[in-house]
Amino acid sequence: LVQKMMEEQVSVLQNQVLELQKAVLSLSAGSVKHVQYARKLDYFYGETAMAEGQLSAGDTAWMLAATALVLFMTIPGLALYYGGMTRTKNVISVVMQVFTITCLITFLWLCFGYSLAFAPALPKPYAKSSDVFGNASRFWLRGLHLNSYHQLAPSIPEALYCAYQLTFAIITPALIVGSFADRMKFIPMIIFITLWHFLVYCPIAHSCWHPEGFLFKRGDLDYAGGNVVHISSGVSGLVSAVVLGHRKGFGSEVFEPHNVMFSVVGVCMLWVGWFGFNGGSAVAANGNAAMALLVTHISTSIGSLSWLIAEWIYSGQPKLVAIASGAIAGLVAITPASGYVDPTGAFFIGLIAGPVCMWGAKLKHYLGYDDALDAFGVHAVGGIVGGILTGFFATDQIGGPGKNGVFYANTKNGGHQLGIQIYAIVVVAGWSAFMSFVILKILDLTIGLRVSDEEEHEGLDGSLHGEKLTNTGYAEAPVNAPEKESSGSAPVAIHIDAA
Repeated sequence: LVQKMMEEQVSVLQNQVLELQKAVLSLSAGSVKHVQYARKLDYFYGETAMAEGQLSAGDTAWMLAATALVLFMTIPGLALYYGGMTRTKNVISVVMQVFTITCLITFLWLCFGYSLAFAPALPKPYAKSSDVFGNASRFWLRGLHLNSYHQLAPSIPEALYCAYQLTFAIITPALIVGSFADRMKFIPMIIFITLWHFLVYCPIAHSCWHPEGFLFKRGDLDYAGGNVVHISSGVSGLVSAVVLGHRKGFGSEVFEPHNVMFSVVGVCMLWVGWFGFNGGSAVAANGNAAMALLVTHISTSIGSLSWLIAEWIYSGQPKLVAIASGAIAGLVAITPASGYVDPTGAFFIGLIAGPVCMWGAKLKHYLGYDDALDAFGVHAVGGIVGGILTGFFATDQIGGPGKNGVFYANTKNGGHQLGIQIYAIVVVAGWSAFMSFVILKILDLTIGLRVSDEEEHEGLDGSLHGEKLTNTGYAEAPVNAPEKESSGSAPVAIHIDAA
């Protein structure tokens, strides 16, 4: 009897254990499903919810300011710089192009651009980014919400990181305007910039700056856009100048800037805005941002002086346009290096960039291409100079472990980083040139790129936009207008200076 009772109890216990195992398995399966669901939420709704205390108020405040500074570089900085450098009859068209690009790229960034360039790298298999394009998780900015953040900027809201990167996406194609100024039709310009954004800017930005990009993984050092911004836009500008052909009178007429002061004011805005451009690329309010700001200012100042001296020797006169252009050269050249070099490196980068970019701008007169406002001569050449010199002057004391150029690495690895820099420059320049040529030739063969000779002669301000910068002449009173006399006085002749 006792044995029978014990067997029954054992059977009950075995059934209870079996039920408990089933419950554990069910709970485990539920946990797996919960984890999978959470990952799906991460895919659609953000990297992960921002943990308490992870958001840095200081970093956020600095990046808000940096975002405004970089947008300020394009409107009004670049618009004024280009507007002052062109001829009076084309000022409105150039400013119109820059302004339109600002608005257009914002729309494209909302649709697909941010996702193709910077969609967060998320767990497989829910999101797969390639070596050149991001995934679709941020199309129309879905998944970007109040508490999401990006791996590249974990201490600020992702919305702010998205806005900051947008300002880079805006200024890059706007720089190309400097090469095709005075002769491209408006509608083809819009189509070209749209296709260029998706096929050139987004893959290059992803390749260089995203953790899954192939140039990023290769070890390319491009802190704030030597490749992504300046080489891509400058080379594309050169291609556009070649495909469009030179302006009427190029080589036989002197195309003087219509207002040097406009350009200098624009350069000053670019200089100040560049502190957000390079300093903001630290994506934090820390020592890296401070050092980037300092070396940017040093390189800009030395670049201004070195271009001025070179121009003084060449022409015999110290020119305002020269010292202002030298500032742009110094800014461009320090851009890829600003997070990796110390003040000594910044000094030599500015010193070299000034005269090299001066000759880069003059090269068009010897080779016959019409780079109207020297987008290639300053931005592409300056970006190449800066990228190569980063391979010499980068130091791990600034950029972190392993980021040493030739002058700071040991003998065995002295040329390793330099080789990577040259490789990245060749890839970016080659892709930019190839895709820009394809896009422009297709547009030229279908809808045409260039305005007519009559429109070009009149100026794009009047022929395309129906507006003019100035209205000279007088507004005269009608011929048959009755004369109005005051008591005891002669008729008063009305003479209005409309200008």
